[in-house]
Amino acid sequence: MTPAATPSNLSHPRPAPLAFGDLQGCRKPFQQLLAKAAPLASTPLWFAGDLINRGSESLATLRDIIALGDLAVPVLGNHDLHLLSVSAGIRKSKRGDTIDEILAAPDADDLLDWVRHRPLTHFENGMLMVHAGVLPQWDAALTMELAEELQKALRAPDWKETLAGLYGNKPNRWTPNLKGINRLRLTCSALTRVRFCDAEGTMDFTSSGGLNTAPAGCMPWFDVPSRKTADVTVVFGHWAALGLTLRDNLIGLDSGCVWGEKLSAVRLTQDPAERTLTQVDCESCRAPSGGN
Repeated sequence: MTPAATPSNLSHPRPAPLAFGDLQGCRKPFQQLLAKAAPLASTPLWFAGDLINRGSESLATLRDIIALGDLAVPVLGNHDLHLLSVSAGIRKSKRGDTIDEILAAPDADDLLDWVRHRPLTHFENGMLMVHAGVLPQWDAALTMELAEELQKALRAPDWKETLAGLYGNKPNRWTPNLKGINRLRLTCSALTRVRFCDAEGTMDFTSSGGLNTAPAGCMPWFDVPSRKTADVTVVFGHWAALGLTLRDNLIGLDSGCVWGEKLSAVRLTQDPAERTLTQVDCESCRAPSGGN
């Protein structure tokens, strides 16, 4: 579980982050991938959301990430929010969920509190990490501003009321005059759920399949012309049917581990030519049912 030892020479620059796709409770592949990638002990470990659920070891995986301390940089995904919603009585467990062991843990309150205080986005050195995507009208600064609004609401005493109001497909198009729960719901939908939208950024949630399943008039959120985050590298997960996607300014990391495919990690160097991909097979972590 522990990254490889770092040289004692503290003058070395901090290593480039190592970013992981959706773990979804697939602990064994995560341990194998971490060992295979062999990051230095000071390497930040980024996680593109959905740490838990569907895989067979959600509780142990969550504990592993928490044990990494400040090295772990996760963002919240839709499955992580689902865990909080079930714990709060907002939603019921679904077929195929593997979160009961977390909810039944003796320290469940502490675990849930840790999850609830994770960010929705992370931006560093020209790299913007989200779980699902960003709307084309948002640049990195606005994305971070909107995420901060949502994070504060989810950390407030009335967080359960906020969380209950985040579910729903409308509004599905950004306008700056959105306020209150509608603004928070749209932010949450974009950051944790979006796959397809039209050229104006109107989100469509009718398909979770690959590129050939795009709804009429829609395209992947990252292919919308004039997307304002095209000047940074966006790192995301969420879209197993899309698969690993590597471009100079786009890193899609969900390669379907929980569906028995692969778990992927990319070393996030500034120069795209220097980025390295590490993968392991996930035959033992196939989800019994349900979507991501």
